[in-house]
Amino acid sequence: MAQYSSHGPGMPPRSREPGPPRFRRNDAPHPQRPEAPRGGVWLYGLHPVAAALANPHRRARRLLLTDAAEAALRPRVGSPWPLPPERIERGRLDHLLGQGVVHQGAALLADPLTAPPLAQVLDSPGPLIVLDQVNDPRNIGAILRSVAAFGAAGVIAQERNAPDETGAMAKAASGALETVPLLRAVNIARTLIALKAAGCWTVGLAPDAPRPLSGPDLASRRVALVLGAEDEGLRRLTRETCDETLALTMPGGAMQSLNVAAAAAIALYELCRGKSK
Repeated sequence: MAQYSSHGPGMPPRSREPGPPRFRRNDAPHPQRPEAPRGGVWLYGLHPVAAALANPHRRARRLLLTDAAEAALRPRVGSPWPLPPERIERGRLDHLLGQGVVHQGAALLADPLTAPPLAQVLDSPGPLIVLDQVNDPRNIGAILRSVAAFGAAGVIAQERNAPDETGAMAKAASGALETVPLLRAVNIARTLIALKAAGCWTVGLAPDAPRPLSGPDLASRRVALVLGAEDEGLRRLTRETCDETLALTMPGGAMQSLNVAAAAAIALYELCRGKSK
């Protein structure tokens, strides 16, 4: 399994004390990242492209479609199209986007979205997800999809040590990238302090926490759920800044093998379960 490294070039790796198991990263191989003009991103796949075309806040530059993809998208997009599609053969699209990219015959060159301010996101109901150096774009995309499914307000990721918006992220989000706010924080600890001041109860998710996450116990609070990097878990300062740390109840005792996106989905379900009681 790939290991997260925090030592600089030319420096020996830091010695690491044994600690509790952490959430693992997505071990599937990354597809080759398609090259895009400066400031742009290639979105691909029927769901991400349709959602982007329906998003008035998304500035689209080029739309490339095979015959089959255009036929599949036409009922979803309606008329008129936000921009005219360019017809392309599947082989040329394979070459453009790179090996391993599952594009389904649809690609959209667009500008990245502008994140709304935190105050605007806090005006929406539901819990928030805070990601402390989660660096796999597919994990972030899957978390966005879960946030949309469970009615959470948004996702906050770090400005550095986290991936920019990518086609892989949009594909994993299956359209949720266009509807769920994805904010960038310069400093996670200070962001948690701001969330506390806004009335959020900040909960770090950690496998070695003393108590399990219980939706009914948190039903009266607005929760900001904090998840750490795939291999490292929550950083010390992040963990210390949280109001409390809780664990997921796993009857099989296999929490250490959970993908971070799966852990986020289970935690969001548990929070929703508490609200429904």
